[in-house]
Amino acid sequence: MKILLTGAAGFIGMSTALRLLARGDEVVGLDNLNDYYDVTLKESRLDRLTPHAGFRFVKMDVADRQGMALLFAVEKFDRVIHLAAQAGVRYSLQNPHAYIDSNIVGFTNILEGCRHAKVQHLVYASSSSVYGGNTRMPFSEHDSVDHPVSLYAATKKANELMAHTYSHLYGLPTTGLRFFTVYGPWGRPDMALFLFTKAILEGRAIDVFNHGDMERDFTYVDDIVEGVIRVLDRAAVSNPAYDPVLADPATSNAPYRVLNIGNNNPVALLDFIGCIEDALGKKAEKRLLPLQDGDVPVTYANTDALQEWVGFVPATTVRQGVGRFVAWYRDYYKI
Repeated sequence: MKILLTGAAGFIGMSTALRLLARGDEVVGLDNLNDYYDVTLKESRLDRLTPHAGFRFVKMDVADRQGMALLFAVEKFDRVIHLAAQAGVRYSLQNPHAYIDSNIVGFTNILEGCRHAKVQHLVYASSSSVYGGNTRMPFSEHDSVDHPVSLYAATKKANELMAHTYSHLYGLPTTGLRFFTVYGPWGRPDMALFLFTKAILEGRAIDVFNHGDMERDFTYVDDIVEGVIRVLDRAAVSNPAYDPVLADPATSNAPYRVLNIGNNNPVALLDFIGCIEDALGKKAEKRLLPLQDGDVPVTYANTDALQEWVGFVPATTVRQGVGRFVAWYRDYYKI
């Protein structure tokens, strides 16, 4: 198949591209290589993809309306995996317009491209952040997500609504994946695992928010990629049992699905830090701080629907995953 993969120089994007190429798909990888974090790391990820004969890189911003329309018209993709986005909850408090440009305008261009090119299936990145202030655990796709607590979360919720509109109006099969705290080798420098590892190795204190009373459903990147590809291969369909009176948010009478993709096993932040300390052989100095604006104390994914849909079960423990990240970090930065 010929697949458009946006965010190809990103953490999840690179790993997904490698898996698609390994099974023989043709991958057109798109990224704007913005400087939200170290561009050198993004270029290093691309260096792992460019030797593959089935991979082509296109440097473009998904918010480029004309460029995206031309790309879809010329390439005639079979399927699309849309991972490009302005990421980060905290950054959305400082630079809100970046989220509108990338996550709203850019997603509109993706939907329009898929519509006109008659793409078989659009799989796109949503986020566990859409659950916002919800306190019922574990988070279920069948619960309401109408109370986001950051603009980033609001844009991801908007993506789900926009996708449903295109599924309803044009019969475009769309599946949104709500990612839960993805981590692993080649990860983002703004994520906790990267920040903690760097600070501990440099002998600096780490910032531990909500005084350490946090839990995250940490999900290893290889498990995430397995789920993404399984979902890609099973296009969303209409739910014949959908009841518009009860209006289940996870399905529709249109070819639309929203699925959690997580580890189904929340880990206390202090235990996660303990795994990093063990992998590094060095203790962390902790600076305990209040909960940050836009953040939530706990994330916990109910993944029953994903398991039922594609048989997805995560296979990597946090201790294994953290150990692999630390090994990669030491090798990449020669520490």
